[in-house]
Formats: sequence, structure tokens, C-alpha cells
Amino acid sequence: MRKAFSALMEHAGKTDKKTIFFTGDLGFMALEGVRESMGDRFVNTGVSEQNMVTAAAAVASEGFTVFCYSIAPFTVFRPAEQIRLDVCLHNKNVKIVGNGGGYGYGIMGGTHHAIEDIAVLSSFQNMRCYIPFCKEDVEGVFNSMMDRVGPAYLRLGGGQKPEDLELPKYSHTRKLTSGKKITVVALGPVTLNALTAISSLNKDEIELFVITEIPIPNFSSELQESIKKTGKLLVVEEHVQRGGLGENLAELVLESGLSCQYQHLFAKGYPNGLYGSQKYHQKLSSLDPDSIKSKIQEMINEKK
Repeated sequence: MRKAFSALMEHAGKTDKKTIFFTGDLGFMALEGVRESMGDRFVNTGVSEQNMVTAAAAVASEGFTVFCYSIAPFTVFRPAEQIRLDVCLHNKNVKIVGNGGGYGYGIMGGTHHAIEDIAVLSSFQNMRCYIPFCKEDVEGVFNSMMDRVGPAYLRLGGGQKPEDLELPKYSHTRKLTSGKKITVVALGPVTLNALTAISSLNKDEIELFVITEIPIPNFSSELQESIKKTGKLLVVEEHVQRGGLGENLAELVLESGLSCQYQHLFAKGYPNGLYGSQKYHQKLSSLDPDSIKSKIQEMINEKK
């Protein structure tokens, strides 16, 4: 996803002279093209994320679109106060970009993981979080983010869509598979694990949706109809239980008066106190393909 994002930034650097790019001393072997296209509008602010965000808010006040790039935990948690007060409170057109959302940085541990990032940033006024689920999804998400003037967070991860999956035209809520027995809604690259799980099941039974914007701008009528039809809803996200897709979607379901069986697979932190690869942590949190498959089968077999 980082390469896809970099290509889009290179184009923006060449075509939009009102776009500024700040990096917190990260992006080696990824942002060289962005630096070349931006020229003096590419600024390495050093390891000073708080200063980077405050400076970005100031530059945005002069009518620029400013990107702040780092790995997700560094660009979210360290400067959270500056994002809240300098960017969001004043509704500045600053785009926070975090690479390696969720457990993306694996063995590097909790200091390098971002499993609470959406909960933190989506609670700030005027902020919207954008979460592509594969590299082919980055362009649609990026364009949607750019069309909206105001604070944004772009959470990048890794993954490529299956060759046989036709990616629907971009919207914040899209149906990827059709079925009649269970509705599965996923956020971000863990959607690819859900697709892998579904590939070995009866696809006619499972309706899979991907959501890529939090807070969800509106409750898709197609998703509502799916939940009414199946009466069973499984939410899957590589984010903690609080403040992410699960809570956001559950509130919309309640407000709409829908009734369904509800299950939620989410990042459980570090239940055994150990660190490992992203796949290792997904397995511990039941976010791997086999665990998702088992949960889907369990819910399908349950009586309504």
C-alpha cells in the first residue's frame, strides 16, 4: 500500500502546487519519488512528530493541503494532543498518514503497533479515518480523502486483492460477495483474511462487506437489507474492541431498529504477553483465516 500511496503523492506533487508533504524522518526506499516531485514542498521535520503536526496546521492555515507521514503509532499517539487541538479543533486540511496499522510492524512490539488508533482519532471533532483494505483500494480511498477538505487519517497496511475479485466502484461501504445466511463486515487489510476464509466455504451463504471510512458517513441501505435478510452479523477488524468498526456499526444497527445475532472479532492486545509476527498476533486474536472461517460456520449453524 505504501508504494501505491507514494505514486499518488508523486502525481499530486507534480499537479498540485498547494500540496505539502512532511515526514517525521521516515520513508527510506519509498518516498524518494515524492521528494523529487515535491521539491522544496517535501520537508523532513526530523523525529519531532508534535512539531510536525503543529507546523502542518500552521501551513494549512495558509490554504495548503498538508500531509504528515510516519509509521502509524508515531503519527497518531505521540502528537495526539496537537492533532486534537491544532488540526481538528480548527478543522484544518491536514492529512495524517500512518503506515503499518494494526499489528503491521509485528515483532517490533507494542511500541510499533497501532491497534487503538482509530478509536483515538475518530473521537476528535471533524476527523475522518480512511482504511484501504488492499493496495488496489488505495487510489479510491485516497481520492475520497482528498475530495473532503478537513482533517483525515489514512491508515496504510499491506495486502493484494485476490485475482478473481472484481473491486466495486469506490464508496465507504461495498459488497464484495453475495450470500443469504450471514453478513460479514470487515475493516482494512484483515478483509483479505475474511476473503480467504470464505473461499473454502459455500460462497452463496456469506455476504461480505468492506467498510473503509470511520466514522461511517451513513448506513448503507444495501448493508441494512443484508442484515435484515440474514439476521446474523459478524464484524472483523484488526483494532481493539472499543472505538472501531464494531462499536460504530453496532450503534447504527441499534439506531435503525434492526435485530440480529451479533459477533465481533477484534485485536485482543497481547493476551500471553509475547510479541511475534502480524500473523502470530492475528491468530491470538482469532483474526486469521481459519478462525474467521470457524466463527462464520458457528454462526451459520446457530438457530436464529
